[in-house]
Parts: sequence; C-alpha cells; structure tokens
Amino acid sequence: MHDMERTWFYGRLILYLFLVGWGVRFIAGGPDAPVVLNSFMHNVNLPLHEAGHVIFGPFGWFIGVLGGTLMQLLVPLLFVITFLVKEKNSFGSAVTLWWFGQNFMDIAPYIGDARAQRLLLLGGVTGKDAPGYHDWNNILGHLGWLDKDQLIASISYDIGRFLMVAMFLWGGYLLLVQFNALNRAEEEAGSVEDEYSLTGAEPD
Repeated sequence: MHDMERTWFYGRLILYLFLVGWGVRFIAGGPDAPVVLNSFMHNVNLPLHEAGHVIFGPFGWFIGVLGGTLMQLLVPLLFVITFLVKEKNSFGSAVTLWWFGQNFMDIAPYIGDARAQRLLLLGGVTGKDAPGYHDWNNILGHLGWLDKDQLIASISYDIGRFLMVAMFLWGGYLLLVQFNALNRAEEEAGSVEDEYSLTGAEPD
C-alpha cells in the first residue's frame, strides 16, 4: 500500500516539475514572444476557441465573437472547480490551474494584434486580408478600446503569470504535505512491526 502511494507521489512530482519548467518559459515570455503561439498548448486551446464561437453564437454577434475567448477560459476553469469541489483532488485542481493561466497567456497575442492585425489566423489569412475576421479587432473596436489593445494584452498575460506562480506554490505545498504524510505513515508502520517483533506476536 505504501509503495503504491509513494509511486503516485513521485508521478505527481515529475508532472509538477515538468509544468514548472514549462511554465517558467511562458512566464519569461510575453504577448509578443514566440513561445506562446508556437507552443503545443496553442493547438490544444484552438479547438476550444473555435467551438466557443459556435456555442455562444446564438446569443448574438458580440457574444458569438467573444465566445472563442470565453470558451478558452471557461473550460480549464471548469476543470479547476470540478477537481477541487467534486473530485476532492486538490493536486488535479492545481494542475488545471496551470492550464487556466496558460490560456490567459494564449489569448494575449491575439488581443495585442487587434490594431495591427498581422497575425495569421485560421485559414492562413490576417485580419487585414479579411476585414471583420479578427475577433479582438471586432471586440475592442465595438467597445471603443482599440487603442488599449497592448495594455489589455499585457494585463491578460500578467494574469496568466500570476496563476502559474500560484500553481507552483500550491502544487509544491500539496506535494510537501503528501511527502510528510507518507514518511509519518511509514514510520508508524515501522514502529508497529518493531513492537510485534519484540513481543513475538503476529500482526493482524
């Protein structure tokens, strides 16, 4: 039993260290850094984004356009809450918090491109090539905030940074608690075995 629990602990530790190492690369970047759009995670997030347009489309033009970004943020947030509240799995919640933060970083380059519209979008065109196709040009233009695209992109990226650092601290704390609990359980099991060896009795 203890061997299985320790195996789970080391599995979690490896995943945690991997996410920390990967996360540091994102944190050190920024809205204009290639690490975001060239990341494998961008390909994971993109289908969610496109699905969001379909799901939120019936609620009107503006919500339909914003729906891509909403879906990118709502899905990982739902995982964070589900792991924490329903599954009672704090470590699983911490891992998905990393994904939630990464999505704030993933949308930042798109926001920051609202005026310039230079990014290649799905279909291989830019916003300039296809007027009305760029989500964040539409969103910020509708709100009258186009001149704030860089500021909003930076804020989104900083939120992502904050959430990733929170995951590092939370996940590290959870692993430390689990490690100490495993050590205590093994020490207690060792004490019981020593007691039985001294009395000559067989453990139940």
